[in-house]
Amino acid sequence: MSADSTDGIADLVAALPGAETISNPYPVYARLRGGTPLFGYRDYPPGTVPGQDEPVAAWVLMKYDEVAAAAHDHETFSSRDPLQEQSSAPSLMLVNHDNPEHDRLRQYVSPPFAFRQIEQLKPWISACIREMTQAFAGDVEVVDKLTSVIPARVMMRLLGQPDKDASRCRDWANAFMLSADLTAEQRAVSNQELVEYFTSEVAALHQRLQAGEAAPEGLIGTLLSTTVDGQRLSLDEVIRFCLTLVVAGAETTTFLLTNLLYNLATMPAVAAQLREDSNLVLPFINETLRHSGPPQRLFRVVTRDVEVGGRTIRKGDWVALFFAAANHDPAVFPDPQRFDLNRKNLRQQLSMGTGLHQCLGFAVAKMEAAAMIEVVVERYPRLRLGAAPPEPQTASLLTHGFAALTLTFD
Repeated sequence: MSADSTDGIADLVAALPGAETISNPYPVYARLRGGTPLFGYRDYPPGTVPGQDEPVAAWVLMKYDEVAAAAHDHETFSSRDPLQEQSSAPSLMLVNHDNPEHDRLRQYVSPPFAFRQIEQLKPWISACIREMTQAFAGDVEVVDKLTSVIPARVMMRLLGQPDKDASRCRDWANAFMLSADLTAEQRAVSNQELVEYFTSEVAALHQRLQAGEAAPEGLIGTLLSTTVDGQRLSLDEVIRFCLTLVVAGAETTTFLLTNLLYNLATMPAVAAQLREDSNLVLPFINETLRHSGPPQRLFRVVTRDVEVGGRTIRKGDWVALFFAAANHDPAVFPDPQRFDLNRKNLRQQLSMGTGLHQCLGFAVAKMEAAAMIEVVVERYPRLRLGAAPPEPQTASLLTHGFAALTLTFD
């Protein structure tokens, strides 16, 4: 490459965390993908506080083969995040753990998230969505009225917490995951409120169990009472699992549900196909995850010197795996900008992770998405964009979606 083109690439890498790129990252990915690995991307892992913490400087991987290989090589590309461990709201995200600790922790939470268990919730959430959309007519801002409410209510029900507290979930999740434009002080206050809420709830339930009460329904009771090889989670681990479920379950799913509605409203031919054939709902969800899924990238830390694409990444270096860029790699998904329900390899999309760190809550997100699509497609066949233009989320490249989306419901 010439010096001028090299400078241009460096400028694009530097622009990755900027608002313009966050709102529409795919053209930038297309220009960078062929040259990766590239170094110099500076951004914040979840749990850090912009304005208070320093961003990390990382390598960028965007080709499908590079990203998938690194995601599967968890011994070289470590998921452990030392910055998140020191954050003001340290969670117990499995995505931030390596083996054997990852598998130990996952054993406690996998049974409640099994597909059959989650599917039992679908009639309830379908009824909730019908109730929430009953009065929808004309222009409705769906993030506030629907797509942030669904995952918050589901997550609180899974945890065994009162429905009235669901409204706090979205604010906590957005602050922690950096997708809300807050000051460092506001973010720290939100993180502290989140920690205090679950510290109090877990401690109170633990005391009741110690007094001989039976464990109530809900994940908090399950996490406090479940034993694996004769061992229980510590109270601190249970608290941090609760933080994880709130910030991961509410945040990413809100963006996914919003993106699904945007695609329904702007792709009438696709919406018509869904009305004709309900079997296309799952392919619609999977193609949305590939085409415009919320998860964009996750960080890893290299445990040894490793060569990727002819470049040496040194032990201790940070690496950003851009799953969304891999999902648009034309070598794997031809004509990647085209939305196609008939792609034969939709299961290869990486938005929900791969290998060791495939998303634990994928069954929950799919259940919520399917329930919402079925209700909206049936009830509102002329769904379209409203008068107010869509407002993209521009605070963090961690996720791609809308901060506000107004749709017209007929």
